[in-house]
Amino acid sequence: MTRTTVTVRRTGRDTGLVLVTAAAAWVWLVLHRGGMGSPTTAGDLLAFVGVWTVMMAAMMLPGTAPIASLYARTATAHRAPRVIAFTTGYVLVWAAAGLPAYALAVGADRVAGAHATTGTAVASALFAVNGVYQLSNLKDRCLVKCRSPIGLMLRYASYRGPTRHLRAGAHHGAYCLGCCWSLMLLFAAFGVMNLWAMVGLAAVVAAEKRMPGGYLVARVVGVASLALAVAVFWVPALAPDLTGGGMGGMGMGGTSGPGGGGGMHVV
Repeated sequence: MTRTTVTVRRTGRDTGLVLVTAAAAWVWLVLHRGGMGSPTTAGDLLAFVGVWTVMMAAMMLPGTAPIASLYARTATAHRAPRVIAFTTGYVLVWAAAGLPAYALAVGADRVAGAHATTGTAVASALFAVNGVYQLSNLKDRCLVKCRSPIGLMLRYASYRGPTRHLRAGAHHGAYCLGCCWSLMLLFAAFGVMNLWAMVGLAAVVAAEKRMPGGYLVARVVGVASLALAVAVFWVPALAPDLTGGGMGGMGMGGTSGPGGGGGMHVV
């Protein structure tokens, strides 16, 4: 057995740990798509963040699996614990993002219960924010760290202490959050736990990070989002959770709230 063969097998195993975690998260979400209730109390914040964390693991880990594997390969032994700690730190950043996501979901539900024009205007604003950010220099700077993380690997090599792998994952997760936060805003329009929105946005994230034309994908999505910001006034169904556009069957919750999106409604 050659050294190259051993390296390839170890690399595949390191990547596989992350991909198996992502696959398990997808399976859990699909199996529970009809069981998402309608949180109404402060204690439901924890339930929301828990489900949000699983959702982010499902969506984001496939795109970051090669980075976790690259980080593991900076050591010659104990790679699995490094991958696990790195991935944990990464997911914790996205779990923390569940707090503002919860507030946004609460606001979206309140808007959905108001006049339809208000919901349409908010949806247009969300599409516009995402479109502008997708075309911004800040998006490019964050995306380059996700696509070409060699510089980050050199930085992580200087980390010391028992939490260094966790810190490295959290640091990379922060860049990833900076890259993708505006895409996550769109859940307020589509439905927070909308399965098809999850699949579509996960595909966009993976394409931006891994495809050779990832920067072009980001720009195309930005232009498309700006077009949706205008089109939603004529086709409110483009933002079902804010406008009651009649796409409730696509949501994770299995029940349609005031917005008709069928996602996890929180008030």
